[in-house]
Amino acid sequence: MSQPRETNDRVSAGSVSELFARYLERQVDAQAEGLGFPTASDEVEPYDSVPVQPIDPRLAWDEARSVLKSFACSSGFSRGQAPDRLKAELQAPTTVKVPADWPQLVASYEPAVALAFALGNYPQLVRDLHPLLAGGDLSALRARPAGQLASPTLVDWARKQSGTYSRLLAAGVLRLARAYEVAAELLDQGTPETGEWLAVRENERAALAWHRGLAQEALAMWEAQAESVPVLFNRGMACLFLGRTEEARSALGKAVAALPDSSSWHHLGQLYLALASETK
Repeated sequence: MSQPRETNDRVSAGSVSELFARYLERQVDAQAEGLGFPTASDEVEPYDSVPVQPIDPRLAWDEARSVLKSFACSSGFSRGQAPDRLKAELQAPTTVKVPADWPQLVASYEPAVALAFALGNYPQLVRDLHPLLAGGDLSALRARPAGQLASPTLVDWARKQSGTYSRLLAAGVLRLARAYEVAAELLDQGTPETGEWLAVRENERAALAWHRGLAQEALAMWEAQAESVPVLFNRGMACLFLGRTEEARSALGKAVAALPDSSSWHHLGQLYLALASETK
């Protein structure tokens, strides 16, 4: 039975208090897990230098790992080619402890535009739409190499990770923090040369090339890889920012159709697809 309209349209003072209490409880839990908002420093931030609404580190951490679920749901996995144990690990990995510097990295990161669907990245990085909506040459908005953000603590955390998934995720986090050389080292350590983990690693290698500014090389790598939702997304994204809009529409259309509506990557893909459809 539906509730009266008055109940739906009005929020009582009691319910606001309850919501606020739940919010505080979530933040306490997040702080305990190392996923709370970073403590403000004594330094004064220049006006408008950071977004008014900060990105939730917990949400960013969840999204930074979500590419694995899309690999697990891609055609090769759905046909049963991956063992059940590997499917489970790909779909819900929980073994890696969040790095202590993650909230600071999330808070300090400037808005991105051309973002690869890969470990370590999260769609909320594309939070300034003005460059995308202003028109003009989208190729000017491609990822460019910039100064490293990784602290020694973050690099040390990454080097201590063991196991295929842990190392791949650590490499993605270091790529995000622009510690490109160490990220490349981790991608070369211990990943099987065959099987489904290889597909994940090759996507990560292409994402590393993309974010280092090697756009053509990255696209060639994605084009050589077997189709999966992340690879199709990344082919389309790369084609969009390389001026190949017809190819971008084809790849992004397939990726968006395969991503669930609840996924933030679905919504970012829709944005890129709309841009590809409008760009001549």
